[in-house]
Amino acid sequence: MRTGRVAVLVAVLAGLLTLPGAPPASAAPSPAELRRLTKQAAQLNELYRGQIQSLEEIRIQAKKATDTSGDLEAQLRAAQADVGRIAQSSYILGPLDTTKLFGLRAQPHQILGQAANLSYMAVERTEKVKSIQRLIKKSKEAKLNANDKIQKMKREIKRLQSKRDEIQRLLNKFGFQQPGGADGLTPRMVAVRAEIMANFPMKYGVGCLRSGDPGEHGKGRACDFMMSRGGTMATGADAANGDALAAWLISNGARIGVMYIIWKQRYYDIRSGGGWDMMSDRGGITANHYDHVHVSVF
Repeated sequence: MRTGRVAVLVAVLAGLLTLPGAPPASAAPSPAELRRLTKQAAQLNELYRGQIQSLEEIRIQAKKATDTSGDLEAQLRAAQADVGRIAQSSYILGPLDTTKLFGLRAQPHQILGQAANLSYMAVERTEKVKSIQRLIKKSKEAKLNANDKIQKMKREIKRLQSKRDEIQRLLNKFGFQQPGGADGLTPRMVAVRAEIMANFPMKYGVGCLRSGDPGEHGKGRACDFMMSRGGTMATGADAANGDALAAWLISNGARIGVMYIIWKQRYYDIRSGGGWDMMSDRGGITANHYDHVHVSVF
């Protein structure tokens, strides 16, 4: 009888952790699906001759959302174990018999101790149930968000695949260049850097080749034009100089072979249709490109 009541209590509380029958959109996001899409994105990057910023942005968002969903699922499993422990402990203590407080053989400290334990268990259980309810809500939202980002990545891959002929014409226009010379840059990057420096003051310097970098910096096809001392936000005339450079690159990009620009946590990618798009937070002033204008060329 007692064992049956324990099982019922545990089942009732643990049942709070079970998500109701959800539609497919609420199913747990698939890390395997994200890996498959990431592989497709890498193939498109290779085809488009450089990292596609719109696709990379969606990939980062999808990865973060999927990780968040997985973390919340782990928290729910841990909460389920806690519920079982609380239910078991509450039952073992047994019901409080207040009549014993007035008996001739009463041990008040024992009865009051039991009451305190039961009161603590009741509060702990109530808080745990509230916590679980919040976790369930957050878990549902995280699953929907992660699946939305994965679907968005699928659509972007499909859209970019449909532009292959258009992109190929663009790549054929500029041709393919290998890095060379002492700077390890392509002739186009050298020419673009020279034209920029002839038109804009660069008092904080320019950084280009980074050996081992998997992106355009490592291929000699990208430079960072510093608008402040590294790690500090460009402000005033320096920020205006960066704005002017970005505008000039957009206006002259088709002539000089600019592939994409990153400035002030935004990217302008000619291959994916142009126009400024926001980037998610990459973790700092430099990573978010608030201290330099990044330029990649074909």
